[in-house]
Parts: sequence; structure tokens; C-alpha cells
Amino acid sequence: MLFDRDGTLIRDVPYNGDPDLVEPMPGAIEALHRLRHADVPVAVVTNQSGVAKGLLTPDEMDQVNAKVEELLGPFDAWAICVHDDADGCTCRKPAPGLVIRAAAVLDVSPRDCVVVGDIGRDMEAARAAGARGILVPTQETLREEITQAAEVADDLIDVVDRVLSDAESPVPAAAAPWARAMGWSRW
Repeated sequence: MLFDRDGTLIRDVPYNGDPDLVEPMPGAIEALHRLRHADVPVAVVTNQSGVAKGLLTPDEMDQVNAKVEELLGPFDAWAICVHDDADGCTCRKPAPGLVIRAAAVLDVSPRDCVVVGDIGRDMEAARAAGARGILVPTQETLREEITQAAEVADDLIDVVDRVLSDAESPVPAAAAPWARAMGWSRW
């Protein structure tokens, strides 16, 4: 499973370069624990344009990411875009590059991934990569992003409940290729 960082795993502090400001979102610790316990690989896919804008240094970003791992546990992959919108890169969400990169590190197809995020850019990146996207709205999520999302969950616990129950449901293997890629032996 691929998670957006700010607003999804941790509270969104714009252009945060201070690890002391890192605070897990409600349910993040439990959700990640359950996924790891079920041997589901977890990764972070995050836009960090503050680096390109000069609002934080790569070292400050790394310190924040280290704090995220200290609080939430280790991730199997990190895919980070430090570009700004004007840079025109293929990794910055809503482009699919981060999803593709994280999937490659996890040695799965992007089509076999679930992308969890709090804004439309996260869902657009999932769609562009052919992944399943699940939106977990926050106060910053726009109403149109919610209505345009293919799937909306109440919170991270709801996401994990959906993903784990989908993996255990008796559906044909072809209907859940992402579950096979995540290593669930039922298929």
C-alpha cells in the first residue's frame, strides 16, 4: 500500500522542516501495524515542493521523514518528488511517477497497488498509474475531490478494513490482482 505523507499519515504542516512538528494522523499507527502484521508492504509517495521553493532543505526533509518512521515504523519504500509544479517532472503527483517508482521498489505492478491520500492529486496519480485509489478526506479536501474519487474512506482504519477484507473475500483471483501482489496466499 502506498500512502501520501502530509494530511494522510501525519498532520499537514505546510512545508514542514521541523521534526518536532510531526504528529501522526488518527489511526495511522494502528492502520500501519495491522498492515505490517498482515505482511502488506507499505510505502510513502509524497510531493515535497518546499525543497524546490527553498522553504526547506533536503536535510530538513530527511529529518522529518526520519521522525515519521520513528513514530510510525519503517516503510518498505519512499518515493519523494522535490520538484515544483512549474518544473514539469513526471514524478510530481498528479503524474504517476511516484506510484510507478514505489511499485518498482516493492517489485509489484502499479496496477497491484492501493494508493491512499487526502486530496485529488493523490487519486489522479493512482488513476494515471492504473492503481486503486482510496481518498481519506480531511478539512483541506475539496468537495469536488470527494465527489470525483472512485473510492472514499472515513479514515485510515476504514481503508485497512476494506483492503484486508477484500483480500480475504472469496472473489476470483483476477478480480483482486493487487491482493495477490501484496502476497496474500488465499489466491
